[in-house]
Amino acid sequence: MSSPSQPEVISLGCRLNIAESETIRALLGDRDVVVVNSCAVTNSAVKQSRAAIRKARRLRPGALLAVTGCAAQIDPASFAAMPEVDRVIGNSDKLLPDAWASAAPLVIRDMARVTEIAPHLAVACGQSRAFVEVQNGCDHRCTFCAIPFGRGPSRSAPAGAVIEAIERVVASGKNEVVLTGVDLTSYGADLPGQPTLGSLVERVLTLVPTLPRLRLSSIDAPEIDDRLFALLTQEARVMPHLHLSLQAGDDMILKRMKRRHSRADAVRLVERLKTARPEIAIGADLIAGFPTEDAAMAANSLALIDDCDIVHAHIFPYSPRAGTPAARMPQVEPEVARERAARLREAAAARKTAWLNNLVGTAQQILVEAPGDQGHAPNFAHVRLLNPVRAELVEARAAATRPSTGSGRAVGDVMRVEITGTIGNHLIGTPA
Repeated sequence: MSSPSQPEVISLGCRLNIAESETIRALLGDRDVVVVNSCAVTNSAVKQSRAAIRKARRLRPGALLAVTGCAAQIDPASFAAMPEVDRVIGNSDKLLPDAWASAAPLVIRDMARVTEIAPHLAVACGQSRAFVEVQNGCDHRCTFCAIPFGRGPSRSAPAGAVIEAIERVVASGKNEVVLTGVDLTSYGADLPGQPTLGSLVERVLTLVPTLPRLRLSSIDAPEIDDRLFALLTQEARVMPHLHLSLQAGDDMILKRMKRRHSRADAVRLVERLKTARPEIAIGADLIAGFPTEDAAMAANSLALIDDCDIVHAHIFPYSPRAGTPAARMPQVEPEVARERAARLREAAAARKTAWLNNLVGTAQQILVEAPGDQGHAPNFAHVRLLNPVRAELVEARAAATRPSTGSGRAVGDVMRVEITGTIGNHLIGTPA
């Protein structure tokens, strides 16, 4: 928690929320305000949002407490009814200066009315990397997902504005940019000429030659066209790390989810990626216990972790969201869903351990992050630095204006390290 009278934004959920929270923070000025930027991806996320609100009120009893984000957009009345909450602000208004200029509560805008509202190009600049929003909303209607109700239809930021935002963060010293969105691979369909995500990435790399590292947030496998595939596998400045929205590994469950790919499509894509760029690391979202899932279907999803070499897994037990088609389907018992999720996590952990062990003896360029001497390799493996750097590196970094980790390594630097071992779910590296 920030000190009393200082504004604070508590961000839950996705990277897009993180980016938007930084914009909100800048709009608050120096007022005694706490904002909870809520998440609605699962029932658990909604509960966490409510818990964050109650905790914020306990710690900041005199602050104005506002709630925004997807959970507040989808169910504003329930959040407005919480005694801790002073204001509820819709997703379509939360990045507007006027939203924070008055103490009067705002009406949540009907998301059907925001089709023409482009993303606000929110940019979150941490000490090491920047998240840049280039797309918002979603036109797909997966049967389990409530996010379109909170984010509205897909909208894209013009490429020129994206380039300008990235130029600013690179000029400020950021060595890595992450392009974010709700449905990132749908980028451009609503813009003149219908540019694609691949064309945007190409323009960023060409027009911002001083950007060392570009990373993409979660993308949808069916929308990876030849142009984007070539960039992911042939462009060194595009990090070899791809997080896929797979959700399941059984064809019947994928059909009932209203996904647009088959199991074979996912496996084939990863095989092509790995053949073209062997070092690429695959992440994926997987849902356990989706309605109608039986033991054989669950086994197919479990096997997908090995079949797609998933080393960065985000696993969730299914959570019925009110108003979605899946909530009306025959449900799997919650304890069964939790047990299947636990098995998925166990398999994912084993796969990740084997992957990390195979990286011992390699050299990696890590982005140094706070706190402490740690960071992420291009493949998003977490690396911890234990050995002191050479004297000349210490001296060079001591003169830098960026924050220091305390041992001479400047936060945000890209540093070459030799991987010497593993501890838990991260690597151990020695500066080369």
